[in-house]
Amino acid sequence: MDLAAVRAIDVHVHTERTRAGHDPMPSELRDAAARYFGSDHPLPTIDDVAAYYRERSLAAVVFTVDWESRSGIAPIPNEEIAEGAAANADVLIAFASIDPARPDAVERARRLIDDHGVKGFKFHPNLQAFFPNDRAAYPLYEVISEAGLPALFHSGHSGIGTGVPGGGGLRLKYSNPMCLDDVAADFPELPIVLAHPSFPWQDEAISICLHKENVWIDLSGWSPKYFPPQLVRYANTQLRRKVLFGSDFPLITPDRWLADFAEADFKDEVRPLVLKDNAARLLGLA
Repeated sequence: MDLAAVRAIDVHVHTERTRAGHDPMPSELRDAAARYFGSDHPLPTIDDVAAYYRERSLAAVVFTVDWESRSGIAPIPNEEIAEGAAANADVLIAFASIDPARPDAVERARRLIDDHGVKGFKFHPNLQAFFPNDRAAYPLYEVISEAGLPALFHSGHSGIGTGVPGGGGLRLKYSNPMCLDDVAADFPELPIVLAHPSFPWQDEAISICLHKENVWIDLSGWSPKYFPPQLVRYANTQLRRKVLFGSDFPLITPDRWLADFAEADFKDEVRPLVLKDNAARLLGLA
């Protein structure tokens, strides 16, 4: 990837259907998330993501979420995402997603790293119904850490299930970022990204990121005009080199996010760090 050719790196981008048209999200939850975010963007394939981001001179970290053990629905294959990213390496970086409940999770991770060249891993504790500090997941983290790759975890409120009776069965307790303080302490070589402003645990997320050198925060899933003031304050100061641009495309488009970021109260010298420089360092591109 030619860093000079892209104006920003979006570290939180979803592919939502396979090339054959399979959508792994139940329609009830899909519709609820669209209502919550006010989104009507078509569900993108890996090829759609590449074209969309290339048109905007942006790079994207792209992934799916594997929660088959709970949903009973096959995910978008990690291999399809890795193949698509390799074919569009000028703008795409592939992360994998593996349900920690899979009995072959460790073997899958090794294969995706060794044979498919994935550059990180995405976890969604609400959908996957696990506490990130559950030691049953530690062998999976060991593989990721040994490879020197980052692990990105959903944290805080989930738009998925919002407004559905019983939240669609999803439990917010799994996304409390304090669970990841244990993981950061036990795996000091593992780069950990706390995805999203972590409402209602924003102060906890800031504290963890301050305390643990290997923890980062991505700013996806919210418009910057709604960021908690303490998040902006720390992004402008002590966390300026640990905060990352993320949109949560297609639920929030980079066009909307970047327009609102331009109006938000970030220091001029911090903006390039958030938009590209920090991600380039995290991903080993610089």
